[in-house]
Amino acid sequence: MQPQLHALLIGEEDKIANLANFCAVLKEAFQWWWVGFYFVKGNELVLGPFQGPVACTRISFGKGVCGKAWESKSAIIVPDVHQFPGHIACSSASNSEIVLPVFSAQNELLAVLDVDSQFFNHFDEVDEKYLAAFLTYLAL
Repeated sequence: MQPQLHALLIGEEDKIANLANFCAVLKEAFQWWWVGFYFVKGNELVLGPFQGPVACTRISFGKGVCGKAWESKSAIIVPDVHQFPGHIACSSASNSEIVLPVFSAQNELLAVLDVDSQFFNHFDEVDEKYLAAFLTYLAL
C-alpha cells in the first residue's frame, strides 16, 4: 500500500486530486468507514476530500474529536466515540476514530485527517505512526 500511495502522489501537483486519492487508497486498503480531511478556514474546520458516507460540513474550533485535535495540534485516538465528551456524530455507524493534524512546511496547521471505523478500539499508536508518515507524501 505504501508504494501505491507514494506513486499516486509524487509528481502530481494538484492538491485536491492528491487528497482524494489519499483518502481512496486508505479506505480501500483498510476498509475503514470514513477517511477524509477538514481544512482550517477561519474559526472552523470545513469538509474537504473524503471517502465514505455523507459527513458534517463544518466543525468549530475545539469541538468534537477533529476540533480537539486542531486545538491541541496533536493526534487523538478515540477507542469509543460514544464515550468522548462533545463527540459530533456525523454517522451513528462510527464507533472509533483517529484524527491527525496536517501541517504545512512552515509548521502551520492547515487541516486534520479524520479516520472513522465501524469497530470499537480499532486504532492505536501504530496507525498514528503510519498515517503521520503517509501525510508526509502530501505537499500542502
